[in-house]
Amino acid sequence: MRFLTDPPTPTHTVIQLSDTHIVPDGELYHGVLDTLGNVAAAFDQIEQSGVDVAALVLSGDLADAGDLASYQRLRAYVEQRAGALGLPVLYMMGNHDSRGPFREGLLGAEPTTEPYDYVFWSGDLRIIALDSTEPGEVLGVLSDEQLAWLAAELASPAPAGTILALHHPPVPSPIGMLNTMVLEAPERLGQVIAGTDVKIVLAGHAHHGSAGILGGVPVWVAGATAYAARALGPAGGYAGVTGGVFTRIDVYADQAVATVIPTTVGDSIYELTPDMLAKYADELDTEAELSHEDLEKLTKA
Repeated sequence: MRFLTDPPTPTHTVIQLSDTHIVPDGELYHGVLDTLGNVAAAFDQIEQSGVDVAALVLSGDLADAGDLASYQRLRAYVEQRAGALGLPVLYMMGNHDSRGPFREGLLGAEPTTEPYDYVFWSGDLRIIALDSTEPGEVLGVLSDEQLAWLAAELASPAPAGTILALHHPPVPSPIGMLNTMVLEAPERLGQVIAGTDVKIVLAGHAHHGSAGILGGVPVWVAGATAYAARALGPAGGYAGVTGGVFTRIDVYADQAVATVIPTTVGDSIYELTPDMLAKYADELDTEAELSHEDLEKLTKA
């Protein structure tokens, strides 16, 4: 049995939580769902993983009604948990968000209403956040000024490459209703990022996971942390169901890989502990041929 002796190792790992839809303290989303509980469950897994996370990206629709109380509630929880892990938090706007309360509640800044675009560096990895919202609209819009700003920023490559994040997907959704509210004229963004160092484009909004291509760059549309949209049925309609997720993005020298993680951990079938993996490595060092039955024994040791 052969294994890679030099397996791929990411240079950076980023965690994306999207569409958290936080409501004020004491309330439940639609009267049934504890959306902050899903955020807490994601943090539990991040903490238990021991992974060195470069940044936590919250990619829009953070407060369900765009209200100050919900932003303050989210910030108090997220920054307490992230602070304990030394984890930078990057907040982004979504169509459910309101720029003034967003700035005041999450950033502690003046409640101004201009788009919230910025660049964050984690070592030699660049993360660019674009505000694709238009006040009063549900579809995504990027202005000429924003695209010019992005092009100027991307003119200088980052040593480890760039992650570009925006709320509205620049690729189609399998849900007809959502296709009326994705990013308008995505080809304009595609022209800006084509041939640059952008390794992946991250989006949210759709509440289902999807992958596509824009300007030759992979696009990942993250499932929502709050709840899921049924991407196959009901016929001609739309349904939201329980089942929040978040995303792990691993950046490598030549690519980036997005992995879906459910907020609720499933029942255990088996687990390979570090001691068991060390034993496995010792077995490999003997250069003996390990059968499927041998591997089964390791999982049950």
